[in-house]
Amino acid sequence: MISNIPISAEVIRSISEKAGIPTAGKASIREIVHMVNLVQKATGIQFIRMEMGVPGLKAPEIATQAEIAALKQGVASIYPPIEGVGDLKNETSRFLKLFLDINVSPKGCIPTCGSMQGSCAGFLTVNRTDSTREGTLFIDPGFPVHKQQCHVLGHQYHSFDIYDFRGKKLKDKLKSYLDTGKISSLLYSNPNNPSWICLNEEELSVIGELAEIYDVVILEDLAYFGMDFRSDISKPGVPPFQPSVAKYTDNYIILISASKLFSFAGQRMAMMAVSDKLFHKKYPDLLRYFSSDELGHTIIYGALYALSAGASHSAQIALAALLKAVNDGVYDPFKEIRLYGDHALIMKKLFTQYGFRIVYDRDLDVPVGDGFYFTISYPGLSGSQLLDELIRYGISAITLDITGSTRTEGLRACVSQFKKEQIPVLEERLKLFLRDHK
Repeated sequence: MISNIPISAEVIRSISEKAGIPTAGKASIREIVHMVNLVQKATGIQFIRMEMGVPGLKAPEIATQAEIAALKQGVASIYPPIEGVGDLKNETSRFLKLFLDINVSPKGCIPTCGSMQGSCAGFLTVNRTDSTREGTLFIDPGFPVHKQQCHVLGHQYHSFDIYDFRGKKLKDKLKSYLDTGKISSLLYSNPNNPSWICLNEEELSVIGELAEIYDVVILEDLAYFGMDFRSDISKPGVPPFQPSVAKYTDNYIILISASKLFSFAGQRMAMMAVSDKLFHKKYPDLLRYFSSDELGHTIIYGALYALSAGASHSAQIALAALLKAVNDGVYDPFKEIRLYGDHALIMKKLFTQYGFRIVYDRDLDVPVGDGFYFTISYPGLSGSQLLDELIRYGISAITLDITGSTRTEGLRACVSQFKKEQIPVLEERLKLFLRDHK
């Protein structure tokens, strides 16, 4: 199919217009997925898919067999407890101790339908704890749908790109927003989606310190738990541990997704971990919307009850079995997901070999790690222009514009759907791209 590349711009334009997508550069992740599916079908060209963070590994057999057994025992006909199945809550509490070295009681470990539901429930409650405040501060770049959730909920938000405010610069930048008195919650991912930078202990301590001073709740999104492969956190109860703001404040809600670490995305499972102190903290202004002023009670019986009335019964049981195996040292998920780092290294070398640049290339004073995402640009093209062009060469990604990044020349590339047998295909397409864009 190389002979059919580059794909005619007219073909792509016609397909995107029929799909209601004026330009790929301004499209959401799911819109790009839809458009590329249509282009593949129309042309017969299989794309190098880098637009969506879809796990590329098989779900662990431990989880699959546990869920099958649960279904055979009849749990599909029984509503799950909204607060979570007991075994899952207990194993999540153990996991937090063994891999983050923090203590959260099982009561504060709450299953959600993916981390996205966890963040939505967090916004829904935390941003209503104080009637004088407006909403969320996002440390960008970040996952675009988090801001969409705020839009849907009618909440205000603020954001800034952290790349130029790392280390000692972070405190003053955060204070410039927190001093307004309008911030209820603060959200970031660590490792960061899409830049793959990782907040260090100094930065996390600053965030924790300011959370205490300004009474702001931190929503720490650990969707890519343990995927900073520069540090091995795979041994239960043995340092180093996954870095977390929980070491520096009690004002935290941690979101732990089963999608990436456990390749369990299809079952839409995640865990919220609400600190013991925050769980029981009372906010009288919650009574404007809910029947309780206790934050933890409100998250479960106010927000999550209204959103889904609980997470899948069988999937909870599957995740409980998986966490038990990890906690007991029987199963090591970190060994399997290292494949993403290996693929990132290969792909970054190919892109830079053929004229591309890594946008977020440094993590403070060291090169950014190899993981689930990396960022690219090409001289002379904006991010939107670059994406439009790359699609003609059978390569898809998303623009950094939609992530809150100030680096409008760049794209986010996800490695998860890349296969080693695609190396020669990617190289040939990048050669053609360089030939046509010198």
